[in-house]
Amino acid sequence: MKAPEPAAGAVDVQIAPAFAELVNTEALVAAAQATLAAEGQQDCRVTLVITDDEGIRELNRAFAGNDTPTDVLSFSAREGSPEFVLADSDEEAYLGDIIISFPFAVAQASARNLPVARELALLAIHGTLHLLGYDHATSGDEARMWTRQDDVLQALGYEPTDAPRA
Repeated sequence: MKAPEPAAGAVDVQIAPAFAELVNTEALVAAAQATLAAEGQQDCRVTLVITDDEGIRELNRAFAGNDTPTDVLSFSAREGSPEFVLADSDEEAYLGDIIISFPFAVAQASARNLPVARELALLAIHGTLHLLGYDHATSGDEARMWTRQDDVLQALGYEPTDAPRA
């Protein structure tokens, strides 16, 4: 029997067992859904994966050529690396995957004296915005993306960013 497809606007969250008790799944879902809603994309779907530094380092090396861990990676199902994931042409609602390193997020939150939940929300928002076509390659793109991040963070009750991230 085939597993049921997630409902429209769904956020599938997969958490490595080591972090399952440390991550508020509902808060991650809320961050991604708030971002989709803010961009008028409520019918889109994403997958959020919480992993460790080694897991994200391997993905970063394989798909971005950087042999280091990072905080968040986004893999678009609409463009990018076909060897990773591409949605069927009739599966336009699926945006892609967002991979977050829990230890990296904890370290960043600690360095900024912020709650880990807020850092995870920021990374979920950031990754979702990337899947929606945002980037921070230029200062103008970065300003636009950071403004959207702050809008969603504040809508969720978090403080806005104080410096560029991710």
